[in-house]
Amino acid sequence: MEKLTIKAYALKQKLSLFNVLKMVKSGKLNTEIVEENGKEVTYILVDTNIERENKVILPIAGKSTMTLEEEINKLNREVEFLRNEIELLKKGYN
Repeated sequence: MEKLTIKAYALKQKLSLFNVLKMVKSGKLNTEIVEENGKEVTYILVDTNIERENKVILPIAGKSTMTLEEEINKLNREVEFLRNEIELLKKGYN
């Protein structure tokens, strides 16, 4: 088990300090409070085995086989459709 300060854990997990503090207060993270130089310091206990399991990346189901050019063309058609719809709505209100 590894001990990290709240700030170090936030940096490592790419989270905000506020979110990490909320997770600590709600009990979602294992913590240990140690007194150092007259101050209480909260350490987050990180189990490296569990962390490795959490980093397994799952493939995206139903991944599109469209090329970037096809995606761009599809999005351009959708934008044009939405612009026409907005124009029709504007004419209806005037």
